[in-house]
Amino acid sequence: MNIYVGNLPYSTDEQGLTELFSQYGEVSRSSVITDRATGRSRGFGFVEMENDDEALAAIESTDGVDFGGRSLVVNEAKPRQERPQGGRPRNDRRY
Repeated sequence: MNIYVGNLPYSTDEQGLTELFSQYGEVSRSSVITDRATGRSRGFGFVEMENDDEALAAIESTDGVDFGGRSLVVNEAKPRQERPQGGRPRNDRRY
């Protein structure tokens, strides 16, 4: 199960996220989403756990918990939606 973890302290890295969730079961992967331009955390990330029962227990136990001075928002991640590439074509000149 893929778990969304929001409102993370900006100092949180993948290791810290894994340590938090490994209390509830085996974490297969964790990632903290960073800004492309600056490389700094955007304040959210994802954790993958193979066992759904452990994942649900982790969600229930960590949602709303204070972590590094911030109240976590934790829920099952929704599938990523494809976003259309915005804007007009470069050669479309409208005045």
